[in-house]
Amino acid sequence: MNIGEAARRSRLPAKTIRYYEEIGLVSSARRDNGFRDYDEKDVHSLRFVAKARSLGFTVEEYRHLLALYRDPARSSAEVREAAQRHIADVRAKIAELQSMEKALDHLIHACAGDGRPDCPILDQLASN
Repeated sequence: MNIGEAARRSRLPAKTIRYYEEIGLVSSARRDNGFRDYDEKDVHSLRFVAKARSLGFTVEEYRHLLALYRDPARSSAEVREAAQRHIADVRAKIAELQSMEKALDHLIHACAGDGRPDCPILDQLASN
């Protein structure tokens, strides 16, 4: 199948699929005319990557997960460790976002939001 059909079936943009090929994450066969030719296995790998991507894994993380998936001698412990590392990163990002939310909420409540030029939000951003 061509890249358009692979994109439709994997729910990934063709541009993303080309990028994944460029960085060696996935590959496709080539037809005599040089066009990419995908099979069901390729689409399955692309769907796998799309799902990992939707969970916030990085390219290198889903490269590792895809390698584990393809390795019949893998241990589930290694897969679990990768997921645990990722959830720790997710939780750290959530904590950081909650801290940002609290700081912004405080600044918004400190700002009168009227016609006067003084603004605690700008004062805070300009402070050293």
